[in-house]
Amino acid sequence: MEKNSIKKFAVWARTELLTRVAQRAARYGIEKDNMINVNADSINGVLLSQDEKIQRRALIRQINEKGYDQVVEEVAYTWFNRFIALRFMEVNGYLPSHIRVFTNENNEFKPEILSEAINLDFAGLDIQKVYQLQDENKTEELYRYLLIVQCNELNSALPKMFQRLNDYTELLLPDNLLRDGSVLEQMVSLIPEDDWKDQVQIIGWLYQYYNSELKDKVFADLKKKIKISKDSIPAATQLFTPDWIVRYMVDNSLGRMWYEGHPSESFKEKLKYYIDDAKQEADVQAQVDTIKQKYSQLKSEEIKCIDPCCGSGHILVYFFDVLMNIYQEYGYSTREAAISIVENNIWGLDIDERAAQLAYFSIMMKARAYDRRFFSRNIQPHVYEIRESNNIDQASLEEIYQENKNIAPAIKETLDELYDAKEYGSILQTKGSV
Repeated sequence: MEKNSIKKFAVWARTELLTRVAQRAARYGIEKDNMINVNADSINGVLLSQDEKIQRRALIRQINEKGYDQVVEEVAYTWFNRFIALRFMEVNGYLPSHIRVFTNENNEFKPEILSEAINLDFAGLDIQKVYQLQDENKTEELYRYLLIVQCNELNSALPKMFQRLNDYTELLLPDNLLRDGSVLEQMVSLIPEDDWKDQVQIIGWLYQYYNSELKDKVFADLKKKIKISKDSIPAATQLFTPDWIVRYMVDNSLGRMWYEGHPSESFKEKLKYYIDDAKQEADVQAQVDTIKQKYSQLKSEEIKCIDPCCGSGHILVYFFDVLMNIYQEYGYSTREAAISIVENNIWGLDIDERAAQLAYFSIMMKARAYDRRFFSRNIQPHVYEIRESNNIDQASLEEIYQENKNIAPAIKETLDELYDAKEYGSILQTKGSV
């Protein structure tokens, strides 16, 4: 994997996307220090469609709530995440349509989805709109439309990665995506196709590099005695764990637990960083033997692996690999193992919503690699964003308490513990049980 080209693209892409998203917002009369009437029917003499008016109002509401910079940042990285996810899926043949979104079969930046537009079988596709845009030679507009429809189509298979685009996120999709030098063209040309093949770790590297300048700014501000804000904590604390460290940790925790309870040299040989136990005193060895006896009773589907600060899922992905070896030792087929691993074995948490989405995506891609029908099985990974209880409506809570009096104390205790949860992240400890 060529990390220099990955870093070069990701760092540049953030700046480019922020600029292009801001330009789209300005096109609808929304700038950082200037906003045209929220209920405007036209902007600069151009009439807005009903959908555009709804999306524009939603955008203004978000800006009033979160601030202009935060909303532009969120939209930019939402599209970045979707672009890299689609690229990974098209290169590995995981798109259900089997039609490439960014390239043709020769990996040239000539989107196959454009040439196959009238043959697409997407539930939300308006074929008359496709014909109209083709007849009017509005290729850029057609491509934007097909890209949005493709993202919506993937919602059924990957709902946490591809939420339906019917809001301001769609409104702010950058223009001129087919031109030379666009984010999409650079993604295709700068990163070799082989770097995407069967290497889902590329998603994590891209996201870390995408955030690298933001991380540098946070620490530069810290030197100026500017405190790290809650919104900046994900960027400030994000670190993509090197592969050898991930393997060392997992080989000597999950791998050791299984090997000690189910000795198998063929399994052990796959644990590259496994370290044999040192010789112990007799009384210590007796305790170790007791532990091994407990491990011997453990079944593969009973193993629980959690990363409470999972980031984009690097450790979770290697959990998956070791668990696959465990299941195969136990006699499972790879398809059966993939299903059970996602359902029973792996959990991930993170304070960063977008990182958690990418971890979710990575686990889905690992499962799809072993089971070509996995997307149709309606099985979803246990990967979640840590959410706070700060802004929950108290009136609604009182209603919930009244309807669930037997568990109301436990609900209240858990919500109290989740107050400011994004500041605590993986050190958060909860006692409540609902």
